[in-house]
Amino acid sequence: MHDLTSTTTQALRDALGADGLLTDPVRCAAYGSDDSRRHAQPQAVALPTTIAQVQALVRICSAAKLPIVARGCGTATTGAAVPVAGGVVVSFERMDRILAIRPADRVAVVEPGVLNGTLQEAVGAQGFFWPPDPTSSPSCSVGGNLACNAGGPRAVKYGATRDNVLGLAFVDGRGELIRCGAAVTKSASGYDLTHLLIGSEGTLGLIVEATLRLVPKPEDQRSLRALYRDVDAAAAAVARLMAQPVVPAALEFMDTASVKLAREVGGATLPEAGALLMIEVDGAAEMLDYASIALAQAAEGDGLLSLDIAPNETARAALWSARRALSPALRTIAPGKINEDVVVPVSAIPALVARVGEIGKAIDLPMVSFGHAGNGNLHVNILYDPADADQCERAQRGMHALFDAVLALDGQLSGEHGIGIAKREFMGKAYSPATLSLMRAIKTQCDPDGLLNPGKVLP
Repeated sequence: MHDLTSTTTQALRDALGADGLLTDPVRCAAYGSDDSRRHAQPQAVALPTTIAQVQALVRICSAAKLPIVARGCGTATTGAAVPVAGGVVVSFERMDRILAIRPADRVAVVEPGVLNGTLQEAVGAQGFFWPPDPTSSPSCSVGGNLACNAGGPRAVKYGATRDNVLGLAFVDGRGELIRCGAAVTKSASGYDLTHLLIGSEGTLGLIVEATLRLVPKPEDQRSLRALYRDVDAAAAAVARLMAQPVVPAALEFMDTASVKLAREVGGATLPEAGALLMIEVDGAAEMLDYASIALAQAAEGDGLLSLDIAPNETARAALWSARRALSPALRTIAPGKINEDVVVPVSAIPALVARVGEIGKAIDLPMVSFGHAGNGNLHVNILYDPADADQCERAQRGMHALFDAVLALDGQLSGEHGIGIAKREFMGKAYSPATLSLMRAIKTQCDPDGLLNPGKVLP
């Protein structure tokens, strides 16, 4: 890896325009961190506006052996957008156009800098939505969603990002423009490069355009709230809910501490309970009564304290608002947190919840769990004081134990946040040497000089 020379700087300015390259250290520093609270100083920040500019800057950086780190809005929690090797951060904030919305094909074509929330408003006006709905949707970019295969509550019915992208254009490590996929929902035409790029965290190419699958907005929706005696009873109910025919539009789990936080910090009107499930169903209005009854019957069982249907949209919105406030509310318990978005088969949710309880007792630190139980995807938070060396050691021990438990349950290290820096060194536990070797070979083919987001994903 080389430093940014005056010659390379001038070449980048020529390619990007006078205001398309930032080199002032203070301005560049703002692009060196993400929501993981990690930071590294980039040598420069590129602000391209066209695909041709992205190709040009990649070729210039490749010739100069400068690392290239793609960046959306910096809402990632794993350090994926942190330029740990220096180099040039490529911010896609100016490539923020919705190029087309085609209702007849049920697709939207967008640039990577479009905000998820902006896209939802635009397609919503035409009766559609794009399923990925992470908590950060008002402020995260579609490009970032693609990079880490973002999900959200709706993923249980509609899938995560990977399930809702039909085609991509990306620039590889040589500066070549690659187009893959198309505005079709069926294809048997060669290797599926579209889905390979999604979730690759900018290590295989810079995504510059995406063709997204749109879904018609449901006629109506209904929310149920089930309160349980303890987390074991709620976890068992999750398995029952996902084993019956009606697929919920969302199935969210909140443990004891989460319920308390939602009530005391999030402002939700909730009684005391050991755990809570938020169950949502959507579809044709005439079908909601049947679907609600089916889900309510599955939710019943040992440990159920109460089961209520949100009486109106205001009550439903208040409950979701409290759920979305949980992650920032954790800072009121301890100054530091390790937030791991692990995922296991849905049938293993009861075992995972039980194991989290055991780990919390063993390390003697608060552990708060909530998340997308319908996908087996829980956000397990270990709360600690970073200034306390003993607590730091126990928190790290707890994280290792959590990953061991997840892998033993045939799960994965991440359900929607990605690997980045935070989980990179655990990939050797998650995959065999042969599998990692193939991943490295693919990386080398797409990025022969190893300049695209170096130090991420692969151990």
